[in-house]
Amino acid sequence: MGLFITFEGVEGCGKTTQIRLLADALERSGKSVKLTREPGGCPIADKIRGILLDAANSEMTPTAELLLYAAARAQHIKEVITPAMKAGNIVLCDRFTDATLAYQGFGRGLDIDLIKKLNETATGGCRPELTILIDCPVEIGLGRAVARIEAGSAADKNHLREERFERESLEFHQRVRNGYLKLAADAPERFVIIDGAGSVDEISTRIFEAVLPRIN
Repeated sequence: MGLFITFEGVEGCGKTTQIRLLADALERSGKSVKLTREPGGCPIADKIRGILLDAANSEMTPTAELLLYAAARAQHIKEVITPAMKAGNIVLCDRFTDATLAYQGFGRGLDIDLIKKLNETATGGCRPELTILIDCPVEIGLGRAVARIEAGSAADKNHLREERFERESLEFHQRVRNGYLKLAADAPERFVIIDGAGSVDEISTRIFEAVLPRIN
């Protein structure tokens, strides 16, 4: 079996950049890497992603949102993560079950125990061995995220503006950040918290140093 590593954090924390840098570094060292993301990662889950992140769907209820995430995850596990693990790959996933706990649980206020049960059902018990939490103030992260969305739209007028969560209040995103920090405090053997305030290279080095012992 391979190794399953997830990346988590608030909007604009830099995790998507950092997970790609880690994938490149591991591949250069001769490792077989599968890079994926949630929501999405396979055709069916990508269609659900479009529904979840489209700002036009502002009337979506928290419960509907939760169930869509679970459906996308079940498909993603079946099609992508489990086969890659069985093939011996290092699987790097941009968001996973902790995101559902942070956003739909702490952010939306849905029942944490219900979310844990849904996560267990969707994943079949698949859990990451290591979770990298890139932490940064929500104001900084949201500023980066909005700038990224605007740049994507400027470059491509047909670009899907995945900004439904970026439009939430600062208070919502602060609850999400606090939720992530609580999850990390409750599972210190799995989580590594990385300060997202440094340069891209500094953060990348810290992440590689955290991952290397798990691989070895």
